[in-house]
Amino acid sequence: MAIVDVVVIPVGTDGPSVSKYIAEIQIELEKFKKQGKIDYQLTPMNTLIEGDLEDLLNVVKVIHELPFNKGLDRVCTNIRIDDRRDKQRKMNDKLTSVEKHLS
Repeated sequence: MAIVDVVVIPVGTDGPSVSKYIAEIQIELEKFKKQGKIDYQLTPMNTLIEGDLEDLLNVVKVIHELPFNKGLDRVCTNIRIDDRRDKQRKMNDKLTSVEKHLS
């Protein structure tokens, strides 16, 4: 299972707020979650998505296209992939591992 840190940056919007674009991305992610393909977590600065790498890359492609579908001519998407193959773990497992060292 892999984890993707993704930031979709719509360029050329009417103003500085991009929350309506981010909300649309979250709606699309929920569809993938209901299909059992991913889990995700919205943070103030990015979205974390976990699942099989092939599914994640497809999801990133889909959410990258969403602002274009709303009429924008430019979108910048930043992704980081954490793909650990020696054991299965989820996003929360990484947090738990760090918290053990804080106790």
